[in-house]
Amino acid sequence: MTSNRPNHIEPSSTVPPGSDTIKARALEAPEPEQPNSAIMKPTALGIDPEKLMEQIVEPANVDQAWKNVRANRGAPGPDGITIAAFPEVFRSQWPKVRQQLLAGTYRPLPARRKSIPKEDGSDRNLGIPNIMERLIQQSILQILTPIFDPGFSESSFGFRPKRSAHGAIKQVQQSIRAGYRHCVDMDLAKFFDTVQHDVLLARVARKVRDKRLLGLIGRYLRAGIMVDGLCQSTAEGTMQGGPLSPILANVLLDDLDKELEKRGLRFVRYADDFLVFTKSETASKRVYESLGNYLTRQLKLVVNHQKSRTCSTDGVEFLGFIFRGYGGQIRVSPKKIQKFKDRIRAITRRNRGVSMPARLIELRRYVQGWVGYFRLVPLKSFYDDLDKWIRRRVRACFWQQWRNPRTRIRNLLQLGVREHEAYTHGSSSKGPWVMSSSKAIHMALSTDYLTQLGLSSLLAIWTKLASKGRTA
Repeated sequence: MTSNRPNHIEPSSTVPPGSDTIKARALEAPEPEQPNSAIMKPTALGIDPEKLMEQIVEPANVDQAWKNVRANRGAPGPDGITIAAFPEVFRSQWPKVRQQLLAGTYRPLPARRKSIPKEDGSDRNLGIPNIMERLIQQSILQILTPIFDPGFSESSFGFRPKRSAHGAIKQVQQSIRAGYRHCVDMDLAKFFDTVQHDVLLARVARKVRDKRLLGLIGRYLRAGIMVDGLCQSTAEGTMQGGPLSPILANVLLDDLDKELEKRGLRFVRYADDFLVFTKSETASKRVYESLGNYLTRQLKLVVNHQKSRTCSTDGVEFLGFIFRGYGGQIRVSPKKIQKFKDRIRAITRRNRGVSMPARLIELRRYVQGWVGYFRLVPLKSFYDDLDKWIRRRVRACFWQQWRNPRTRIRNLLQLGVREHEAYTHGSSSKGPWVMSSSKAIHMALSTDYLTQLGLSSLLAIWTKLASKGRTA
């Protein structure tokens, strides 16, 4: 079975046609760990839109879906079955599940609710389906993607093959540089929780003629959610957390894209986040009004007018980035910088009781992912300043761990600090944060020394990624 981002895994051609089970090799021996979202192999185009379910349960398609599900390494659903334990369960259950899928009688089980806090203080509700449901949804996704994706707008970037947030950010910058200095920043209130099922399914049915599949998608939308052991119905919305949710959101919002294109408007959309660009403030206000009416009346969506606005592109935020000036210079938004620092503070908190090697591993994993996402910011000084701040926090951790004066003096001497300075610094009553910026501590815990211990440098990571981008 595979996932949905950049690592392509070819399904084996050794699966005999008509086989009812996934290859034992794929379900038994774990493969090397894949990135968090391995890419799907597109299914061949030209298949009968009235017999899509046969394509969905094809062994090669299900095998590819398993690789995706396993690579994403999600938590168990309500039944508690883990990724490791699933192959055994699959072998016993799949023949019956496959038969039900082909007959159009399969009934999905509800997902487990998990709430995560958002930056505005509210919660984002996720649904964690059982692994069997994830497998089926992923199998459906791999068939629907080549059917719907080619018709999606070039200005849509979210959850699509070979597209990413970086492409959206670059297009925003291009629009600003083309003279579009005003925009509509529209926020959809709890988009994934308020999608009307009939509106969504009507749009899916434009290209899907297989009534079994349409019925199954409808049952997934209405499958419900487990909260404190009780099943709550889902009369609206497409719960985030399952593989199907992103493409269904794109199917619905593609109507918005087509409407904007019909009006000749320049825009960028990533899932339910989008900006529409204009050349004047008057035009942006006009677009705001008409767009709000379209979203409410045609797509039955709820516009959050408290967060929606018309504004200058100088200072507009999108996907964690902020744009400055007529050139649309790309920077990290202040909110994301604050969130980054809060995370670093948590990792380097001096009273955590965590060993230094463990801290450095945790730091490396976090900063690599963070720089990987925000690498479009082309400022060496930005990464260098953050590096200096992180090194100071790490030095303060060392000073706290050394605790008593005798240990501090001994370690300073061992790390090459002169005797007089080792004794004066080691005997100081000043706190770790103050001492972390002192000359002796910088000499003992130099940048090179910390690098040898495993402390990652944001600037070094960014430089490496930037050089790859230039040669790609």
